[in-house]
Amino acid sequence: MQNRARLLKQYQTHLKKQASYIVEGNAKSRRALRQHNREQIKQHPEWFPAPLKANDRRWQALAENNHFLSSNHLHNITEVAIHRLEQQLGKPYVWGGTRPDKGFDCSGLVFYAYNKILEAKLPRNAIGQ
Repeated sequence: MQNRARLLKQYQTHLKKQASYIVEGNAKSRRALRQHNREQIKQHPEWFPAPLKANDRRWQALAENNHFLSSNHLHNITEVAIHRLEQQLGKPYVWGGTRPDKGFDCSGLVFYAYNKILEAKLPRNAIGQ
C-alpha cells in the first residue's frame, strides 16, 4: 500500500509540473503571437488605418451621399444580405468554397452575401477583406 501511495504522489506531482508547462507554454505562445502581430501591423499599416477625424474626407463623402445614409437604403441592403445568408443555413463549410450549391468558407460566404449589393466590391478572400 505504501508503494501505491508513493507512486500516486509522484504521479500527481508529475501532473502538476506538466500542467504548469502547458500554462507557461501558452503564455510564451501568446507573447510570441502578439509580437508577430505587432510586426505585421508595422509592415502593413493600411490594415489598421487611424480613426476617422471630423474633417476626414471619407466622412465628407458619406455626408454628401444621402442615398447611402437613408434608412430605407440601409434596411434594404441588410434585408438582402440576411436573406442570402439564411439560404445557406445547414450547408457544409467548404474550405475555399465559393458556390451556394456546394458550400462556402467564411470569407466566401461574406463575399457571396454582400458583393452584389454593395457599391464598393469586396475582395474574395479574408486577407483582402
